[in-house]
Amino acid sequence: MISKIEQKIALRYLKPKKKEGFLKVISIFSFTGIFLGVSILIIVMSVMNGFRTELINKILGFNPHIIVKPYDKKIHIEDLNNLNEIKENISRTAFTFSGQGILINRENTSGILVRSYSQDGIDKIDLIREGIIDGSLKSFKKDTVSIGKELAISLGLIVGDEITLMSTSNLQTPFGNLPLQEKFVVSSVFSTGLAEFDQNVIFMPFVNANSLFELSDIDIDLEIFLHKPEKVEAIKQKVQKIYSDHYVYSWADLNKSFFGALKVERNVMFIILTLIIIVAAFNIISGLTILVKNKTKEIAILRTLGISKNSIAKIFFITGFTIGLLATLTGVIFGILFSYYIEDIRILITSLFDIRLFPEEVYFLSQMPSEINLGYILIISFFSLLITFLATIFPSLSAAKLDPINALKYE
Repeated sequence: MISKIEQKIALRYLKPKKKEGFLKVISIFSFTGIFLGVSILIIVMSVMNGFRTELINKILGFNPHIIVKPYDKKIHIEDLNNLNEIKENISRTAFTFSGQGILINRENTSGILVRSYSQDGIDKIDLIREGIIDGSLKSFKKDTVSIGKELAISLGLIVGDEITLMSTSNLQTPFGNLPLQEKFVVSSVFSTGLAEFDQNVIFMPFVNANSLFELSDIDIDLEIFLHKPEKVEAIKQKVQKIYSDHYVYSWADLNKSFFGALKVERNVMFIILTLIIIVAAFNIISGLTILVKNKTKEIAILRTLGISKNSIAKIFFITGFTIGLLATLTGVIFGILFSYYIEDIRILITSLFDIRLFPEEVYFLSQMPSEINLGYILIISFFSLLITFLATIFPSLSAAKLDPINALKYE
């Protein structure tokens, strides 16, 4: 327990006198260092968590969760009956094709990834259906394509424009092999929020992909979408047993290195930014050590008045820990508020200083994401208070060990 006299003396030591200006500066640096360390750590963790969550949501909303790819025999429609044993985990399935091509518009060309669906198939992709910004998926039919916003901007395309698509398949002519190409009309423009997708992916009806790419039976993939994509590994193993003579891979397999790098970066940033708090804690040690030196006579007088060694240690512990506690609480509040309004702050800074923060072609996303995680905030607060606690122990014990007789003799 902490007595009132201990609290009162500790509170007085938190307000250095004018002649102790240097001690006041050290206290301010200690407070500022811990405050900045905690707030920056919360902001960085929130942005990185938000970035990861947003990317996963976009990727899962755009790409299939499990892909079954044939390598020597086709997948038949009746083969879908084999999935009945896991049908409670499956939200939908679709046969599709993905291939590379070149989009030509007047003098502009761009390499693109072609994905083909039926009209019912593309209408079930929530990220596309909800992301249509021009045109309509109702117009998605033979000889039309749906393109991404970034691709439309870079090539100057709008709904109704005619384009030419060139595939990797060849047409034999008297003059040699020429790549197959067909003309299409842009029926709609979509925006997924992922610049990488919006710049490089187009959708075309299955019937056109069949003729443009001269599809064979083994070019058609089976896409499986799950109710709970996070449980993909367990479902993938069951699908692999069902389609043992086909390639089976999941969204996690395709993005393993990317999300692995994100995890490593997040952990490294946590360690680096924690060092800020540790450095600030050394200021607490310095400040308390100087405070003990300056208060040697007062400590001796308190000891002669009957104040115990434990009480002396508590007084200086309260002094140092209060700085860390207030700095941590302030850092948590500031970090949460900054994280919550980070997109508004980004827009404000961009407009005031005319600089681009978080360019979407680099970070894939059109907005700066943020996900405030209570667990991370508690961990950050715990480490901050733990570091502060450890930093105050040594100076507090030093104060308690002072010999009052010697202190008064040499004063």
